[in-house]
Amino acid sequence: MYKILSILLSYPRQQWLSHIEELHTAVNQYVALEQSAALEPFFNHLRAYDEISLQEVYVDTFDRNRNHALHLFEHLHGEDKARGQAMVDLLAEYQAHGLEPENNELPDYLPLFLEFLSGIDSQQAQQLLADAVHVIAYIAANLHKSQSIYAPVMDAVVALSPVAPQPLKAAPVRNMDEALEKFGPTAEGLEPLLNQPSVQEVQFFRQKKLS
Repeated sequence: MYKILSILLSYPRQQWLSHIEELHTAVNQYVALEQSAALEPFFNHLRAYDEISLQEVYVDTFDRNRNHALHLFEHLHGEDKARGQAMVDLLAEYQAHGLEPENNELPDYLPLFLEFLSGIDSQQAQQLLADAVHVIAYIAANLHKSQSIYAPVMDAVVALSPVAPQPLKAAPVRNMDEALEKFGPTAEGLEPLLNQPSVQEVQFFRQKKLS
């Protein structure tokens, strides 16, 4: 189930969109009836739109709203340097189990985290999810406030946890004005993504992966 939810929370690409029916069937086999019903609108959403339209919704949902960001440590640490050490530790955990993040993806990206959980011992996966569920539930609550089509998918992740989530004291929200001041517009003249890592941060993790 971790792997399926990792895919559903990933950037929409035709390589997995062409397998919507298989994913839907698999989800129905693993989740409770009530949860399965809650996910029906999401799968109908995937069926109703083409790849480009689905990608636009995804970017608007997760990249342009910091409260929905899929980078877990951003909600805990914001721009604090503690985030860097937390990601170093998580990357080391991935590498110890033979997982190397691709495309320079940061270790705290939720789909990558779920992919990792799908490949390790189930008891250890449950322990790690129990540590992270408080952040995941916080994102889920924000998605519900925004009436996002992705809210029930995040609920399904929370439901896998062996412990109930506790209220999260999130890091301060960085608004778009602050992001524009820090990053400036993109090369295309668009607003910057709210969860965009700095160039130094990306380079740092590239070096860690190579060391």
